[in-house]
Amino acid sequence: MHAEIKHCPERKVVGLSATMKQNEHHKIPELWKRFMPRKREIGNLVSEELIAMQIFANDTTPEVNNEHNIWACAEVSNFETIPKGLEVFTIPKGKYVVFLHKGMDASATYQKIMTEWLPTSDLKLDNRPHFQVMGAKYRNGSEDSEEEFYLPVKLKT
Repeated sequence: MHAEIKHCPERKVVGLSATMKQNEHHKIPELWKRFMPRKREIGNLVSEELIAMQIFANDTTPEVNNEHNIWACAEVSNFETIPKGLEVFTIPKGKYVVFLHKGMDASATYQKIMTEWLPTSDLKLDNRPHFQVMGAKYRNGSEDSEEEFYLPVKLKT
């Protein structure tokens, strides 16, 4: 499993969020169905990339957290003109480990990162959002799809 460490600047995002429990995966496509028609209303997009974000309570992950926030969003240059009904969030700058995910089984890739890669590294999760960037090679529903997983990390102490 190839990992790249990146120091990312903060990202301003605009989108929609929902609260999700471990067994409520149906909420993810529902959220994207609500966001995608609204994306064209956002006038200050940085790119056409989409961002799926998860915000967990302090020091928790989906495996140990019963409830977390999920986002369907896109990066913007500023928060000056936000369409009514959309939400804003700033992803903090920091160190992220980035993995390329291919195919549609994102949960299997995430599980492998959390149970195989992370425990053998000199890093641990930091308390910042996790997110996936879906760019030009993302193809919803296709095994040829590609996206990048960003996990916030810091050195183990």
